[in-house]
Amino acid sequence: MPVLDRKPSRDQGDQSGLPKLPIPDIQQTLEMYLKCVRHLIPEEQFRRTKAITEKFGAPGGLGERLQRKLLQRREVKANWVYDYWVEDMYLNNRLALPVNSSPVMVFPKQNFRTPSDILRFAAHLISGVLEYKCLIDGHALPVDFARGQLAGTPLCMEQYYRLFTSYRLPGPKTDTLVAQKSSVMPEPEHIIVACKNQFFVLDVDINFRRLNEKDLFTQLQKIMMMAESEEENFPPIGLLTSDGRTEWAEARCALIKDSTNRDSLDMIERCLCLVCMDEPCGMDLSDTNRAMMMLHGGGKDRNGGNRWYDKPMQFIIGADGCCGVVCEHSPFEGIVLVQCTEYLLKYMSGSPSKFVRAASMSELPSPRRLHWKFSSEIKKFLSSSADKLQCLVKNLDMNVHKFSSYGKEFIKKHKMSPDAYIQVALQFAFYRCHGRLVPTYESASIRRFQQGRVDNIRSSTAEALEFVKAMTDKKSSLMDAEKMEKLCDAIKSQTNYTILAITGMAIDNHLLGLREISKELNLEKPEIFKDETYITSNQFILSTSQVPTTVEMFCCYGPVVPNGYGACYNPQSDHIIFCVSSFRDSPETSSDMFVKALVECRGGGGKKKKEKKGEKEKFKW
Repeated sequence: MPVLDRKPSRDQGDQSGLPKLPIPDIQQTLEMYLKCVRHLIPEEQFRRTKAITEKFGAPGGLGERLQRKLLQRREVKANWVYDYWVEDMYLNNRLALPVNSSPVMVFPKQNFRTPSDILRFAAHLISGVLEYKCLIDGHALPVDFARGQLAGTPLCMEQYYRLFTSYRLPGPKTDTLVAQKSSVMPEPEHIIVACKNQFFVLDVDINFRRLNEKDLFTQLQKIMMMAESEEENFPPIGLLTSDGRTEWAEARCALIKDSTNRDSLDMIERCLCLVCMDEPCGMDLSDTNRAMMMLHGGGKDRNGGNRWYDKPMQFIIGADGCCGVVCEHSPFEGIVLVQCTEYLLKYMSGSPSKFVRAASMSELPSPRRLHWKFSSEIKKFLSSSADKLQCLVKNLDMNVHKFSSYGKEFIKKHKMSPDAYIQVALQFAFYRCHGRLVPTYESASIRRFQQGRVDNIRSSTAEALEFVKAMTDKKSSLMDAEKMEKLCDAIKSQTNYTILAITGMAIDNHLLGLREISKELNLEKPEIFKDETYITSNQFILSTSQVPTTVEMFCCYGPVVPNGYGACYNPQSDHIIFCVSSFRDSPETSSDMFVKALVECRGGGGKKKKEKKGEKEKFKW
């Protein structure tokens, strides 16, 4: 994920000048596909795949027919791959959202000394959310411009409009991404506050007047008292949203049979966001533990039911200072989440909490608790959801590591791309652990184009394999200079593919488009997409993303396959934060083992004594 520059020179609503996403030449894509997989599969399998691929791309063949249809689709769509990609990446995925899909941002640990501190923090945060939404609604956010590779290009801003206006509705086979439509006379906006597994409606504007922080503090106080005073033991209804998407869709169908439940669901589905007031998690608040608490809430016995995972933005405020954001990923990418959360943290740190002295409303209507009717059928769904979330909590193997030997400035000194360097290091670490390379996913923004989301940088290159073999072969007679040359080749290959991806010329979106257009034509699935190589090449055992921040926080997520790793990294000037996840029930993976291997791959010689004047620091292994 590229670092962004923000410039106020263009209105974010006027992006008509952005080009449409191109469609690569089909022969170029098929040749690159073979290049990407050749060194990852046995020779005999590659020969079969090559024959299948060449037949698909033969002149006058099926591939060219599908390519023509795809080109026609590009003419009538703002972005030819957008619908295909959102459905394939998210909406058709039946796995539970926590850990498997929803990334999180982990805030610095807060030091709350009194309950009032917690409420003041929450009120200040909500005030920042409302300020940010005003910027979005007024088309006043400065446009993002790319930095890094091909810097200076304006980027599509459409994803920002979905931050507070989207909802992921579960379905039996596929979910629906629902967008709230704006109207001439919009209804009053509200936030849902989750507290002790109960949900409350907090209106943020009353009689056409937005609540100030003092009002918000007062309303949050009332919510806390309402949650505390209720003697009834409320079933943790939010657990239903942590289940698999098909199971949650079934449970939702049971819920909406009752009008009380329909009304409550409607209020949640139309809210701006959730603010989840969590109980203390009962653990030491290390980086790793805070990451896990954000990813799954600690399960049914902690804060796992104090969530509603279908909503894109859930702000978590723990009484013990464990705070962050949980993001439903289908409406927008991580960089949009970063920009929003950085704005909020800077808003909160840049000025004291604004408890306005002007006259507040003397009698604010009390927030409303959402009510639910629990049939025996729904109670069974809840019990099943709770058990599955507990399994997920026990299964997640997380390691957040601050690598302090050096950071991106050291890498830049040696005229290397920090992202490409780190990607090669991840390949090196994986090879040290498993003795092979595997299909790897690195997200690459294609926001240079209308409605652009991401394509995939395939980081497990042949050049990376040559480098890691040279570094691990104990019989190798290669000199350090020769190893360095192989490292540079691997970095160059990674950089070249990155440029392909961000300019719309990578292979994954193109192959997806060809596959999906064949479905629309009701054709039998082409052999290339039934081939074992294509199937395994899309099982990303290593799923990676660079999520840089300018304030103190970090992003993490879970693996995307049962025997895989999630590896999110945040390069800073003098250190790099790695968030590595895997599943404990896989005999192949271990997050601790991977992080240990990563640290041992560091190169550079680690921390050094201060250099003599004029002496350049040397890179060494």
